Amino acid sequence: MKTTDNIKDKVKVVRKLRPFIITKELILIFLALIPYALAVNQLLVPHNIVGGGLTGLCEIIFFSTGRVIPIWTSTLIINSILLIIAIYTVGWHFCIRTIYGVAVLTFWLKMIPIADEPMISDPFMAVVVSGLLCGLGLGIVFLNNGSSGGTDIVAMIVNKYHHIPLGWVLFFCDIVIISSAYFLPNVHSIEKVMLGLVFTFMCTTALDWVMRQIRQSVQFFIFSQKYEEIANAINTQIPRGVTLLDGKGWYSKKPIKVLTVLAKKNESNRIFRLVHEIDPNAFVSQSETIGVFGQGFEPIGK
Repeated sequence: MKTTDNIKDKVKVVRKLRPFIITKELILIFLALIPYALAVNQLLVPHNIVGGGLTGLCEIIFFSTGRVIPIWTSTLIINSILLIIAIYTVGWHFCIRTIYGVAVLTFWLKMIPIADEPMISDPFMAVVVSGLLCGLGLGIVFLNNGSSGGTDIVAMIVNKYHHIPLGWVLFFCDIVIISSAYFLPNVHSIEKVMLGLVFTFMCTTALDWVMRQIRQSVQFFIFSQKYEEIANAINTQIPRGVTLLDGKGWYSKKPIKVLTVLAKKNESNRIFRLVHEIDPNAFVSQSETIGVFGQGFEPIGK
């Protein structure tokens, strides 16, 4: 009965916090797309370098029309068409956050002007920095359950009907878009096509790094005579689940209780602090985990 009451209390807390969590996510998505738009308008376009994704396609439209059709305009139009298709194929659940992400990205692409002179004069350094900025921004967007639309929508639609991995669809779209830039009069350079590929590589690398750092998990083995007190503290104050194992010291031949805890990396200092406050003589082992899936962590099969 006590366990049921605890679960109900946790559900009530989650429901109360839900509006604040959603608001925080929307604000972070809004801010995270600033470096993305900055990288495109202040670094890539001034160097006539086409990146991947839908933004790269919109750059091609921008260059091929003599800079008549703004990038933000084609971004809005193409994304709107893709979203209409996605609503009927993928469903509203995926599209709601994507609509917001598309609106925010369009807003920043319009508000941040295209520079006459690039912020970084060296083209190679420009694609490296722009790739890092885009990867950082997209990482924060994805971690907050958002999407900037574009080829993400295409990948979701293709994946639903043909079960092709999303990564392969996105990679193919990037290669086609960047390679197509070679035929533009103001690009027409293998060097600039290669720079576009470097941008994509840097963006993907930065995106993966952000996702790993935030989602990284750790595992604890805690040996202490005050295991009950420590388990209760971790369970209520972090809060994280704790598993109690029966062990036996090989040297002392005495039974001992071992606590095992799986937690986010950014929670590790709080766990150490709790253990130290309760039992300064506790023995603690911490190790990084490759992946943790299930309740409280990443969904299984994601």
